[in-house]
Amino acid sequence: MTVQTERPPSGPVDVAKRDESGPAGPRPRAASRAAALTPYLLLLPACAATVLLLGWPLLKDVLLSFQNLNMAQLIQHVTEWNGIDNYKEVLTGEDFWRVTLRSILFTAVNVVLIMILGALVGLLLARLGKRMRVMLLIGLVLAWAMPVVAATTVYQWLFAQRFGVVNWVLDKLGWHSMADYSWTSSQMSTFFVVTVLIVWMSIPFVAINLYAATTTIPGELYEAASLDGAGAWKSFTTVTLPFLRPFLYATTFLEIIWVFKAFVQVFTINGGGPDRLTEILPVYAYIEGVGNQHYGMGAAIAVLTILILLGLTAYYLRIVLKQEEEEV
Repeated sequence: MTVQTERPPSGPVDVAKRDESGPAGPRPRAASRAAALTPYLLLLPACAATVLLLGWPLLKDVLLSFQNLNMAQLIQHVTEWNGIDNYKEVLTGEDFWRVTLRSILFTAVNVVLIMILGALVGLLLARLGKRMRVMLLIGLVLAWAMPVVAATTVYQWLFAQRFGVVNWVLDKLGWHSMADYSWTSSQMSTFFVVTVLIVWMSIPFVAINLYAATTTIPGELYEAASLDGAGAWKSFTTVTLPFLRPFLYATTFLEIIWVFKAFVQVFTINGGGPDRLTEILPVYAYIEGVGNQHYGMGAAIAVLTILILLGLTAYYLRIVLKQEEEEV
């Protein structure tokens, strides 16, 4: 008895295999596409908040800079466009360029002092013992966390003319002419107080940043440098400085921005006085816009301030990128 066996048709099986493998192809592709979009979706709320909180006020400021808006137009709810007249008046006047030069010099002096003193404190943190380091870090954090207005008020008390601690100490040390000295009576003395305040508030950020950067340097590199006969200065220039350079670049960039827009300290100490000799661009924009009720003029000064700051930061970043390319 023979049993006849038939080979099953191959067509449906092949079709089934194709059906099984077909949908499996797009699934990894779709998963990878979703994974690629996930970071952008996570950034979307932050970007939306930035556009809403920063982009919209900036747009309103730009629009306001092309308007003639004084108290009369504000009360009557009248929009009076005057084109680029505000920019012409600002750019053709001597006050704007004088204040701009003053702002750049003020920023340069403060940033240099902040970076030098902050770097020294950061390196000191790396050399101290654990207990002293913790105590110094607590002091730095407390100084850094103090609100700007509160810190400015404290410095007003310290440098007060009649009952200030600074004048009392100087008098006790023998400078009796400083017993009743007014620190806000001249341009240079006012800038001195503001500079001490800004440097004191900014050193903690630089010092803590630099100290954190030193913890990333492998100890084996110092051991190798000492075996090669390198001293303390040679170890610093060949080991420490190359590791700290990116942190120094980033921190300097941030300090330029923060010092350039230091409105609160300058305005609170003496309102840009005496005789408007300590005005920097943010204070100048506020006084012209709000103080003199030339809101369109103040908006134009604010826009020009932003453009100048962008130009300074772009020039700085260009130098940094060029130095990095040369090192590579």
